[in-house]
Amino acid sequence: MTAHPRGEAPDPAAENDEDREETGAPAARTPGAAPEPAGEDDAGTAQDTDETGLSAAETGADDTQDTDETGLSAAETGADDAQDTDGTRETVTETDGAQEATEASAAAGLSEAEAELAAQRELRRRIEQRKAEKEGPIEAGAKLSGPAADLLAAVRAVENGEKPGTAFFDSPSPAPAPRRAPEAAPTPHRPSPAPRPGAARAASPEAAASVAAVLTEGGAPGTLAAPAAVTLGEQAADLLRQDPWQLLSVPGVRPEQADGFARALLGPECGPGDGRRTSALVAWLLERAALRGHTALDADEVRAGLTEFAVADPEAAVENAVAEGVVLVFQDGVDATGAQEPDGTEEPHEGAEDRAESEQAPVRVLLGLDRYALAEESLADGLGRLVNSCEKGADWTEAAASAPSASAGELIRTAATAGLVVHSGGESARAEPAALIAAARALGLRALGTTHSVDGRRRLAAAVGDPRCAVTLSALLSGEDGPGRDADGAFALDLLVVLDAPQLDVETAAMLVESLADGTRLVLSGDPGVLGSAGAGRVFADVIAARACPQVLSRTPDPGPIGELVSGIGIGELAQVEAPGKEVVIVPVRDAGEAVHRTVQLVADSVPRAIGVPSADTQVITVGHGGSAGTRALNTALKQRLNPGPGRFGGFDPGDRVVHVPAPGRVVPGSVVSADAEGLHLDCEGTPVVVPADRVESSVRHSWALSAHQAAGMRWPAAVVVLPGDAAQGLSRPWVYTAFSRGERHLSVVHGVDQALPRAVAEIPAQERTTRLRPLLEALPTPDAS
Repeated sequence: MTAHPRGEAPDPAAENDEDREETGAPAARTPGAAPEPAGEDDAGTAQDTDETGLSAAETGADDTQDTDETGLSAAETGADDAQDTDGTRETVTETDGAQEATEASAAAGLSEAEAELAAQRELRRRIEQRKAEKEGPIEAGAKLSGPAADLLAAVRAVENGEKPGTAFFDSPSPAPAPRRAPEAAPTPHRPSPAPRPGAARAASPEAAASVAAVLTEGGAPGTLAAPAAVTLGEQAADLLRQDPWQLLSVPGVRPEQADGFARALLGPECGPGDGRRTSALVAWLLERAALRGHTALDADEVRAGLTEFAVADPEAAVENAVAEGVVLVFQDGVDATGAQEPDGTEEPHEGAEDRAESEQAPVRVLLGLDRYALAEESLADGLGRLVNSCEKGADWTEAAASAPSASAGELIRTAATAGLVVHSGGESARAEPAALIAAARALGLRALGTTHSVDGRRRLAAAVGDPRCAVTLSALLSGEDGPGRDADGAFALDLLVVLDAPQLDVETAAMLVESLADGTRLVLSGDPGVLGSAGAGRVFADVIAARACPQVLSRTPDPGPIGELVSGIGIGELAQVEAPGKEVVIVPVRDAGEAVHRTVQLVADSVPRAIGVPSADTQVITVGHGGSAGTRALNTALKQRLNPGPGRFGGFDPGDRVVHVPAPGRVVPGSVVSADAEGLHLDCEGTPVVVPADRVESSVRHSWALSAHQAAGMRWPAAVVVLPGDAAQGLSRPWVYTAFSRGERHLSVVHGVDQALPRAVAEIPAQERTTRLRPLLEALPTPDAS
């Protein structure tokens, strides 16, 4: 299908000499990760961009490599870059996923983000402690609680011959129990213009030194000493000597590297079937799956993964991992309806039981890591607590009647009678939760909205009309911002609205809900069409699918040609749209080199001149970090044009546009100010940030070009979306929806994927994530009607 924006193309720009060198720009250095190999691009990606299926503004046909015609009229502003969420497969290749995992781990392991992560770990520890107290004393040596303890008991029963091996797969799920608010607030981490040496919970120098000695003995790089000590604790050196495959738990380490380390330490006694190795591989496979958004994996999938690493008996390996408490086992998809006798039957016929069993749907066995199992169970219990503890009959009639729109009024009325509400809609629909917050505050309630990004916080504060009503989720959880906590550690709130809810991963959501007191109303609001969270889980989608609470669907459409285009993408159609003001422009390219060249032209010249949006307000979005037109290559070319310099501060110069990744899944836009002995000084939307020198390489990168995952939750006046030929494999409907909706006034699409774009929109929906939250929510008791 084809789409053509109606509008005149501006005159081609004259000068192009300086752009020629940028068409083949080398890949930019991305610290801490190997670059993705550049893929071959489709040479003939349709000079006519009719078949692309977008509202292609005629791109003035002439021109070999230079002409601005490509996008004079096109002021596209790619809005998606920043660190792709590591493995989330809708937007990045496997290579990108591995690289992102390495970067995320580096971000999690060292200085600046550690205080926040330590606070989160402390809260998670308290959650586990409360669960353990409720479950009663745990048998010595088990170190497990809840389903893990039940599972261990089943394993021991099998070992003693009391039960068959199938007992591993027959344990019922524990009944959900109500939760109280957290016992105490974690120590808040407040931002400082300079790094605080004591803020991060790093490994002691002694522990790191002892780990380094073991690593050297096993031929592993000493640079792994600090992250290994942080991951494995103060006893890391002894643990690695006893079980060298524990090195696999350090982010970025691959099985073949751990195998080499183990061979060097253990000699001939180590083999591919070693129980220590197979257990570590099971955990590693599940951690890799978490990078793709899964909180659990089908046991068959895990066994298949083990065979790829020369494990001769995958079944035994899985059972060993379960027995050791490395993973937990769950069952899913049991259909017991066939086991019941029809009414009026006195005695079952002989063989009826066997027949019913054979007709029963197969049991799906899932394996999961305890951290995600704990988070999903805690989250389900917490949401059930909120549903059942709020005041059901609040009278907000007058507030609803004075709401700015019918959808806002419906949301206010629904929130008045429910402790948990789901609200969905596009960008314009964000005005409705803003109206709810304003109405609740007018009623004297403590109401607050939280967003995924600083940009989202700014837009929400403007919509509510009060900057005190909006905070970022990370700042709320860390204590940097927000209402503070009461004596029980719960937020001092009556109503919390979470915007950008699709970006919630299950662990963050669990910590958030644990921090809400009984009676607090929670509204989850977001656009179901965008890419999911960077972390494991699909909280927003699971809550919707479970029908665990009232749902309000906004009837407020996004305006203009971009809104019309994006709405069509949401239902699988790449529709033709009228674009009289050149709101949507298609720029056809033949290969990745030309894509880079045209992108630089658009950002540096065409969009500012034809649309009136300066380069600083235009965001480039591309599919991945590697490749000939990934974020690294595009950022190199854009820096050469927009802020050339030698990169004297670890590859950065004053004025460079960057993103800071203080913790996995968090992307903070900013610009480079200077550098000194303390580190790299950034200005992050008015907030001074100092990144220590040893963290710059792993947590700061240029951001003229971002990935769609990085751009989620943010908007710019103009966006340029780059689709080179080698990007076709990474396209999906949620990716296109997210990338195309980042521009407020203008969208340019540098198009080289031919029919892959309309095919992705029509045929490739969101990648399914294996999670357990939905069945846990569905199993909760029905709310009391009173």
